[in-house]
Amino acid sequence: MKILLTTYGTEGDTRPMVALARGLMQAGHEALLLGDQYGQPLAVEAGVPYGVLAGDIRKAIAELMAGGGNRNPGAATKSIAKLATGHTASWMKTVVECAEGCEALVFAGLTSYVALSAAEHLKLPVVGAGLQPVVPTRAFPNPFLPPLPLPGFCNAASHRLVMALLWRAFRGSINEARKSVTRQAVRTKMWSGYPVLLGISEQLLPRPADWPAHVAMQGDWPLASRAWTPPAQLQAFLEAGEAPVYVGFGSMVGFDRTRTVRMVAEALQGRRALLSGGWNELDKEAVPSNILPIGPAPHDLLFPLCSVVVHHGGAGTSHTAARAGEPAVVTPFAGDQFFWARQLARVGVAAEPLSHRELSAATLAQRIDTASGEPMRRRAAEVGARMRSEQGVRAAVVRIEEFLRRGLGRVS
Repeated sequence: MKILLTTYGTEGDTRPMVALARGLMQAGHEALLLGDQYGQPLAVEAGVPYGVLAGDIRKAIAELMAGGGNRNPGAATKSIAKLATGHTASWMKTVVECAEGCEALVFAGLTSYVALSAAEHLKLPVVGAGLQPVVPTRAFPNPFLPPLPLPGFCNAASHRLVMALLWRAFRGSINEARKSVTRQAVRTKMWSGYPVLLGISEQLLPRPADWPAHVAMQGDWPLASRAWTPPAQLQAFLEAGEAPVYVGFGSMVGFDRTRTVRMVAEALQGRRALLSGGWNELDKEAVPSNILPIGPAPHDLLFPLCSVVVHHGGAGTSHTAARAGEPAVVTPFAGDQFFWARQLARVGVAAEPLSHRELSAATLAQRIDTASGEPMRRRAAEVGARMRSEQGVRAAVVRIEEFLRRGLGRVS
């Protein structure tokens, strides 16, 4: 089969979709992935055909943080919607053009409504894909809402609320694109009933009992990096002493970098550490000798060389750290990061979450001490071993084939 996949977001959003596309290709299918400009190198390295959708996700994340969207679902929705709605027509045109001749469409994230409209226009079956458990359930609230202890019916309602907010934010631009690009009628309600794949490990989140059969969750979708030799300075640092603490906040921007570096240095209390700037430029002059600033490095190969992983709690990074078998300290900034921080703590592979607004040398030092303890190290190793035995990509490919063979995913 010839299958088009679409996504848009940070590396944590793109990497699993590259893995899924490569899995489809290894199973004998033809695949093309559309995503943001920054995801293209990942796809090229994996040998996955890739097309670029318009926009700048890094700028959007910066605006989200500056606008206070880190704990305000309404502000977060508006910031992310601004990116997508500004490019809806362009995305629609690209998706429709690339989907011509395809037999199915697999979509994720911000491209969902565009992909659904394109599939409806071309009469293609669709499969939704994602890294966040946003299918309504009584088991837990929507991961993009603040953590609140709610009864089951409120949890289910929270999912529907977030979906309604998203549809309200996107429907105007979607309908304009339907009118100008595909000449489709106005859409008054969301699509439903199509099959969904979730790249989530049950080691971190048990599958809710009330999810329907057309929702599949059989492991996450790791993208194994090619053979990697650490740069000489990093290799020398790794060999010079005990395994270091890793500290990195990925795509999160908009915080005081100088203050954060100083705070981290104090919290480490002389421990050896690797400090990744992610999308941020770090003031290397302020870094003491026990800390090595590093550039981009494959997390799946680097994390097993570390003792503790301090990260922002993105779905992809959370799974990668847990799969490495290393305990974590999670400092969530925005969106579903608070959800994953709680899940890792619940499973026992991370210290209690520490919001970036609560970060101080004392609080971070306490969390690192907890994560470094033998009980959490042992638990992290157990969970990591079980996750490494999962075959999430292979299972997802089998389910896609099954869904399409059964004729599921037709939208109208």
